Amino acid sequence: MLNIRMKKLTTTSTLIITNLLSLSLFSCNDSSLKSIPSMQPTNMTTEQTNTKKTDTATFGAGCFWCVEAVYQQLDGVLSVSSGYTGGGIKKPTYKEVCSGLTGHAEVCQIVFDPSVVTFTDMLQAFWVSHDPTTLNRQGNDVGTQYRSVIYYNSDYQKQLAEKYKTELDASHAYANPIVTEISPLGTFYKAEDYHQNYFNENGDQPYCQFVVKPKVEKFQKVFKDKLKNKALK
Repeated sequence: MLNIRMKKLTTTSTLIITNLLSLSLFSCNDSSLKSIPSMQPTNMTTEQTNTKKTDTATFGAGCFWCVEAVYQQLDGVLSVSSGYTGGGIKKPTYKEVCSGLTGHAEVCQIVFDPSVVTFTDMLQAFWVSHDPTTLNRQGNDVGTQYRSVIYYNSDYQKQLAEKYKTELDASHAYANPIVTEISPLGTFYKAEDYHQNYFNENGDQPYCQFVVKPKVEKFQKVFKDKLKNKALK
C-alpha cells in the first residue's frame, strides 16, 4: 500500500453518556448511535488489578491506523501494535489481508496497565470509537478485514465483552443491532513497520489530516479524564 486510503470517518462516567451524542467519534452513520449505558464491573469479580501487572486487549474496528491513534491517547496504555489475526494463513502481508481471501482482520493489540486503565475502559473506547452495527465495513472501507471484532485472551474478557454487547443491544443504544464478533485470540501477526505509529509519523498525510486527526481530537474530548496528557482536556 502506501497509496493513502481516503475514507469517510465514519464509559464509566456520566460525562461519557451525556456528551456521547454530540461527540460521537464515527460520523459515517451518526444517526445510528442513540445512547451508551454506563459500563461498570459486576459480580464477575472486580477488574483484575491485583493479579496482573499488565494485560492485553486486541480489537478490530476498521482501519488499524485509527484504532492505534485512539488507544495511544489513554493513560495506562503501554504500547499499541497494528497487525492481523483471525485468518487462515501464517504471516500474512498487508496486500494478502486486503485481498479479503486470508480471513484476517486489521486489529490493534494493546498492552495496558490494569491498575491505571481497566478492560472496561478499553471496551468503552472500543464501542464509541467506531460503528459496531455495520457488517464488514467502516465508512468506505468494505471487506471482512474491517470487521468489528473483540479477540479475548481470557474468560474474564469474554464474559465482559459479551455482557456489554448484550446490554447495549437490549438498551437499543444503536438504531441497528450490533454485529461485533467476539472470538478467542489466535496468533497475532504484527503488521509491516510502516503501519506502526502511523498517525504520529505521518500526520501530514491527507488520510491522517481528514480522518485520523478529527477522530483523535473528538476522542480526547470524550475521554478527557483518562488521557495520558490531562492538559489536552
